[in-house]
Amino acid sequence: MRLFLTLALWFSACTTVMAADYAIEKVKGNVYRFSAGHYHSVFMVTEQGIFVTDPINKDAAQYLKKELSERFDQRVRYLAYSHNHVDHTLGGEVFVSEGIEVIAHEYADEDLRWTKTPTALPTTTFNDELTIKLGEQSVQMKYYGPNNGRGSVSMRFMPENVLFVADWIVLGRMPYQTLPGYDIHGMIRSTKAVLEEKPFDVFVGAHADIGTRKDVERYLSYLQALYAEVRDGMLAGKSLETLQQDIKLDEFSDLKMYNEWLPQNIEGVYKTLNEQSYFDRR
Repeated sequence: MRLFLTLALWFSACTTVMAADYAIEKVKGNVYRFSAGHYHSVFMVTEQGIFVTDPINKDAAQYLKKELSERFDQRVRYLAYSHNHVDHTLGGEVFVSEGIEVIAHEYADEDLRWTKTPTALPTTTFNDELTIKLGEQSVQMKYYGPNNGRGSVSMRFMPENVLFVADWIVLGRMPYQTLPGYDIHGMIRSTKAVLEEKPFDVFVGAHADIGTRKDVERYLSYLQALYAEVRDGMLAGKSLETLQQDIKLDEFSDLKMYNEWLPQNIEGVYKTLNEQSYFDRR
């Protein structure tokens, strides 16, 4: 009996933790952020239907689908993938049963098909830009070139003017570890391009914090400082170990995972400069 009660309490605690990992919060107007642990996506509710971004995974998608049906008197009409990575695109089949349109950049679509990713495949693709209109509201999707994964795009929800970007812009936290799947040149170039466009009111990323234009500007400053320090150190003949000891970037020490991931960020740029720019062959 005691063992049964112990298992029951353990199961109850696990269920509570799992349920607490999911959250839906209003960002602005009819635009909401859906969180599954440290992953985030965005959806917009309109009188013409709901526009959903990354399903994240099957369990998260099932939870979101259930919540949408209970909270809003509208059906899901669109599902859009931010890029090809499976930690954002799995679970798409949960929504496909409703006969919705699945959208992705052509490079993301190509990768999902070539790699036989077990999710709903796109039914609509685009090259540079695509705007989906739902009555007086719309979602403007844009491709900036390589930055993270394949076919990564921004999504601007109007008229709320909320910008959603997955992975290549992260606010309040360091970029992920050794930058796996990232193009540091593309990250800098794409972030500059975003800041050169019409100002957005709110930024939502697939990880970490919601923020403002000033937060994105600071993120760009970090990328540029990181890149310059690693590049100049390599030009001076420093080893990776020396670079990791010498480079501090103290002005960004308030970012989450600063101590843990700064050495890994340095390693990521170091490897990129060797692999993509052949620094080690000069």
